[in-house]
Amino acid sequence: MAAKIRLQRAGRTKRAFYKIVVADTRANRDGKFVEQLGTYNPVPDTFELVIDEERALYWLRQGAQPSDTVRSLLRQQGVWAQYKGPSAAEASSGE
Repeated sequence: MAAKIRLQRAGRTKRAFYKIVVADTRANRDGKFVEQLGTYNPVPDTFELVIDEERALYWLRQGAQPSDTVRSLLRQQGVWAQYKGPSAAEASSGE
């Protein structure tokens, strides 16, 4: 099974709320998923982001590919730097 870390939409019209989930690449966007890793609420002025870092690192090390949006959210939380190691964190900071 090829796994992907992606967003699953919830919430009502014009009030989006997303779950960050690990799903099979063949599953629908809002279909079955393997595990929920966190939530993302972009609506408030200061968006709310909650990620279980330990489980996210586990799935990344197992080969799960994050979507572009999830990758940027992982960067904001610092999970992506932990996954790539300290050399990647230095390279992305421009040093």
